[in-house]
Parts: sequence; structure tokens; C-alpha cells
Amino acid sequence: MTTTQLARLDSDKRLRQPIRMRLATLVLLGIVGTFAGVSAAWFASEPKTLSFFQTLNRLQNAPPTWLEAPMLGHYLVAPTVVLLLLALLVMQLSPQPHRWSRGLVVGILLILTGRYFLWRSLSTLNLADPLSGTISLGLFFLELITLAQTSMLLFLMFWSRDRKREADQYSIAVVEGAYHPTVDVLIPTYNEPEFVLRRTIIGCQAMEYANKTIYLLDDTRRPEIRQLAAELGCHYMTRPDNRHAKAGNLNHAIAQTTSELIVVFDADFVPTRNFLTRTIGFFQNPDIALVQTPQSYYNFDPISRNLGLEDVLTPDEEVFNRQLQPIQDGTRGVICSGTSFVLRREALENAGGFVTETLSEDYFTGVRLAATGYQVIYLDEKLSAGLAADSMLDYATQRFRWARGTLQAFFIRSNPLTIPGLNPLQRLAHLYTITTWLSNISWVGYLLVPLAYTFLGVIPVKASGAEFVYFFLPFYVLHLSVFSWLSYRSRSALMSNVYSFVIALPLAMTIIQILLAPFSTGFKVTPKGTSRDRFRFNWNLAFPLLVLFSVTALGLWHNLIYWQTQEWDFYNPNTKGFFLGWVWNIFNLFIISVALIALFDAPKSDPNEWFKLRRTVELTLQTAAAHPPVALWGYTTMMSEGGAEIVLTPTNPFSLIQTTAPVTVHLPDEGMMLAATITTWERDRRTLRVEFKPSSLGQQRQLVELLFCRPGQWKRHNAPGEWQSLWLMLQSLLRPPVLFKRKGAIQALTVGQR
Repeated sequence: MTTTQLARLDSDKRLRQPIRMRLATLVLLGIVGTFAGVSAAWFASEPKTLSFFQTLNRLQNAPPTWLEAPMLGHYLVAPTVVLLLLALLVMQLSPQPHRWSRGLVVGILLILTGRYFLWRSLSTLNLADPLSGTISLGLFFLELITLAQTSMLLFLMFWSRDRKREADQYSIAVVEGAYHPTVDVLIPTYNEPEFVLRRTIIGCQAMEYANKTIYLLDDTRRPEIRQLAAELGCHYMTRPDNRHAKAGNLNHAIAQTTSELIVVFDADFVPTRNFLTRTIGFFQNPDIALVQTPQSYYNFDPISRNLGLEDVLTPDEEVFNRQLQPIQDGTRGVICSGTSFVLRREALENAGGFVTETLSEDYFTGVRLAATGYQVIYLDEKLSAGLAADSMLDYATQRFRWARGTLQAFFIRSNPLTIPGLNPLQRLAHLYTITTWLSNISWVGYLLVPLAYTFLGVIPVKASGAEFVYFFLPFYVLHLSVFSWLSYRSRSALMSNVYSFVIALPLAMTIIQILLAPFSTGFKVTPKGTSRDRFRFNWNLAFPLLVLFSVTALGLWHNLIYWQTQEWDFYNPNTKGFFLGWVWNIFNLFIISVALIALFDAPKSDPNEWFKLRRTVELTLQTAAAHPPVALWGYTTMMSEGGAEIVLTPTNPFSLIQTTAPVTVHLPDEGMMLAATITTWERDRRTLRVEFKPSSLGQQRQLVELLFCRPGQWKRHNAPGEWQSLWLMLQSLLRPPVLFKRKGAIQALTVGQR
């Protein structure tokens, strides 16, 4: 497809866009307006409205007998104990979710979700007066969003799929040379640092497949990047303008190239050597148009780093990669995530090229391919890694862009809910993806609603403590217990709350803005490869949380005073909802406190990433001119592109070692030799650190391939369980890194010992 044809297609999309924008915005405003109008009529005591809510309130006050908690105390906790023991037994028998174990647990969760919904809708709504009713119904509506999301996810879990065995079979023809299509590797770039691009290009060139051509697509037209491409021996391509950002850059390149398959890597993503041999074999099946692989990261995300839990927490995207994408694959609704994927050129051209009418060109291009009749699949193998956002501001900006791009679905032709060609299961999977962002508004509600009880005297949930224990506790405890297991140990539920709360308020405002003016903001590239020499507090993100922290703490104090001055009946729902409000305020205060700690961006003085890597090393120490060089033996513990940390064996002559001394670092297992200088020497630990001197291009290639390109090096590790997460969060509060973490300490990412 030519550039002219793509431009004509873009023009058609823009002509249709305003109609869709008005329709979606009017639907949103209609929902909000209806709720506001009914509430206003209720406050004004309009007769029909008042009569309607009085009737509903009578029904709420006389629920069915099966929605009443038993009077015998030990029966209250029986459902919780039985279900918890059953869940523990299933997880013990099946440490990883399999079809039978996942089906059993998901079935129980769906039943509990239905039970909780019936209890909340038929027994707990407080419709006694307009103020209480408005807040109670508002909370119930927010819960419905969460329950709908949960139910969709649980239902879709029945279709989870793993394609590793298929990859084994398909890759045989590629390795043996029986299947060798032409491949163009496209690396779009916009202002990324030269050293980041260098490692990406070297990694792409190191992929074990000869029939490939690498293109660097520079949308900033920088002379130094053109020179970099010439130095490394890859094709450099640019265009006269930046129209349609990344999507336009890719479409321009596609019009200038001719290969059968297209591979796209973001500028900071480095593939392992076996990326192509593990992925392109799938295209022997003519129905497959796109193979997506996980987005892994070779640095720590800012929340785990700022909490001092770098080696404990899993990256933020692990839930998406481990749990959601296999589910999407089973429903044939895989999400193209913008990097580390392979495309069939013919299919892309038939679908009209990369979608340019939205910020999420990747997601909706995958939707269009599926709607055209092709398969879009997911291979759950870590075959590349890139840079996560460096700071909390960059992290938040990136999420805001993702939210905007995804929610623009309601305003474009490629909306997966309406585009012709998708089946109901695919649409349901995409509905879950899109509404995941809308559920953030519920998180804001969960932060604010407990304050209504404290300061307005409103009971948002009309339930006694006994009913809370009997109906809510089984639902919540079982979800909490199996959350990590169902997500393949990618995240704990408690830690997920921190990730949600830290940007909940600004993200909610962004979502509302998106729904009212979806195309008001353009594409913004997330900065990568930055550094800083001290802790920095993000006041813009922290301000709303600080306000909420202060108000919630005041509300908790108010609740404690109420506890001392009032009698409390465990079975009385009219005790001002004390039990729920008290627990809820404590929980919110705790999570907000941890989120505030996470907003202190930790120092990162070295732009290079350090990796835990053990290799035998020989150091040749340059001594005085009259003496021959001395050989020192040891092993590396950490390495980066800029240096290494080395532990020496006890037999070395330590008296000859001094800082600033020049050395030659020889890694015999890798056939690598680098000139370096000793920067630190700790004799009691037999540990020294060296800084590499500028090296030749061949040495740079060896170093990048060692650090980034080894097949199987990007290992998964399990997230901590709920109790461990609780303890780690308490540790972060009692010993916040901003007070106790050594300034400028180097943190190394574990990539596996090989």
C-alpha cells in the first residue's frame, strides 16, 4: 500500500470521527445527567420520585430471609473458613493454575460474586433520605463497575491459552532453513538517547536469522543518529514531517520496504538472539497475521525502586503479560502492545496499515487485523526487554497516554465493540480491556465514600457487622487468597492497591477529560535512559493524596471518638456503619501512606543498568614500569555497559591493588577483553569495581550481546504473597528509602545466572 493510499484512508477516518465523538460524549453526559436529574428530583421531594424511592427503601428494609446473617456467631465465619481451606487445598494440589483447578476456583468465585451482588442490591442500600440514597447508590454503581470487570475476567479465564509447544514445532523449519521468509526489522525513534539506540540496533543485528534487514526510523532527523546507523551498518530512514507520530512513521517505512514479514521494536527494546527463530515459524500458518511477545523490562519500575523493593516486586506489566494476554489469546483478542511483535505484510496492507486515528496505533491495528479474518496470537516467552519509565512523573504520563489511546476506541471506526468481523467472545475480551481504565473511577470512589460516613453522617452501606462478616468477608477473603495464584504469581492484591492508588485521582480526571475531549492531546514519548543524583518528591501527584491522607486521618480520629462514646451492637445495621467505616478508613490510610512513599523518586546516578551476572574473570593489573603485569583471578557479581563488580579469590596479591590503576578485564568464557580502571577497592570483602574505558565496536557488540541478548536470560520471578506483601509495605513505612537508602547505591537487576 502506498503512502498516498494510507493518507486517503486517514482522511476518510477523520471525516467520520466527529459524529462518533458527539455520540459517545452524549451517551456519557446522558448517564451523568440522568443520575443528577433523578437525585435533584429526589432532593426536591418530587412526588413520583419520592414514592419510588420510598418503595425501594421498604424492600431494602425487608430483604428475603436467606439474606439475613445467622444469630449464632460461629456460623458467621463458617463460609469464610470453609472456602479458604478449599482454596488452599486446590492451590496446594495445583501450584500453577490448570484447567481443572482454575475452573473450580473460578466457578466458586463467580458464585460468591453473584451472592455478594444479591446481598448488596437487595439488602444494603440506604434509601432513607436523598443524601444517603445518592451516596449509597453512587457507591453501588462504582461497585457494579468493579463486579462487572471481575466477572468478565473470571469468565474469560476459561479460555486461557499457552503456545510454547506450538512455537517448538514451528521453529524447527526456521532453524533447519526450510522456512526463511524475508524480514524487515523496524526501530521507530523519537529523541531517545544515542546509547539506548545503540544497544537496540546491536541486539537486532545479533538475532540468529540471516534473511533480515534492519531500519532505523528517525522521526527527529538527527545527524548523530544518521551517523550511528552508518557506524553500525543499518539502514537509516526519515520523513519530511511527523504526521501521525509513531503510526505515521511506521506506515511511511512500510511503503518504502518489501519484506514478507515486519518486526517492530521500540527504540529501547533489545531482542534476544532467538527472537526470530521462536516467532516467525508461526507464519507458516497463512491465517496468522501477528505474533505478539511480552513486554519485559531490564530496569526496575519506579514504584518498586522508590519503595526499596526492587528485587522483590514484579514489574507493573507482569499481570498483563502473564495473565491477561494468554486469556486474550484464547478468545482470539490478543492486544498488540506496540513493540516486540511480528507482522505479515500482506495482512497489514489488507487491513489498511497501522491505525493513525488514535494514540494506541498498536492496539487498534491488532483489532483491525482480527476483524479482517486473520489470527492475532500471543507467544508467552520473554524474547526482548526494554526500559520502564524512570520516574513517577514519566510512569504516570505513560499510563495517561495508554488510557487515552485505549478509551479513544469509543470514537473511532476501529472500535472493537462495533467493528464488523469480530465474534461476541472477542468483543467481550476487548470490552474488558477498555473498561479496565474506567474502573479507576471506582478506586477514587473507594477513597472518598468512607469520608461521607464520617463527615456527613451518611451510612453508605446499611449492614450490621454480622452481615459484613457473613456476606462480604467470604467474597473478599477468597478473592484475596487466590488473586496471586490466578495471575500466575505476577502480583499480590494488596500491592495492586498501591499501584492503583498512587495515580488514581489524576488518572480519573484524565479519563473524564478523555470521554469529553478524546483527541485534545497528542502523542508524548516516555523519556528513557535518564539519571538523577538525589531523591525527588513528585508534588503534583502527591498533592491530592496528601489532602486525602489528612482528611482520612481526621475521619479515623472521629471514628475512634465515636467508638468511645457510643454503644455498639454487632447485629444492628443502624450503628452508623461504624464497623465498615472504621476498617475502610484504616485500610485507605495505610495504602495512601505507602503510595506517598512511592512518590519519592530514588536517585539513579548511573544511566547504565546493572545486572547480576556471574562470570569467571582474569584481571591483568598494570604495575610499575620495571615489573611485569600481574594476573588477578575472580568472578563478576554485577556488570553493566559501563563497568563491573568483581570478587577476587583469596590467593591474589592484594597489596598491589590500588584505585585509579589501569587493568585489562578478560572474560575467558565469552572471549571478551576490555580495558578498564579500578574505581573502588574493598579489601575486607575482596571486592573491587572497575569502569570500562571506551572500546571498539566489536567489543561493544560482545558486551551488549552478553548483557541483553542471551536466550532465556529474562527470568520470571514470583510476586510475594499477601502476608509477605503486607509486611513489606509495613517495612517501607517504618524504614522509608528516602531516609534509610544509601544515596546513589547501584541496584542490579537479576537476569539469571548462566
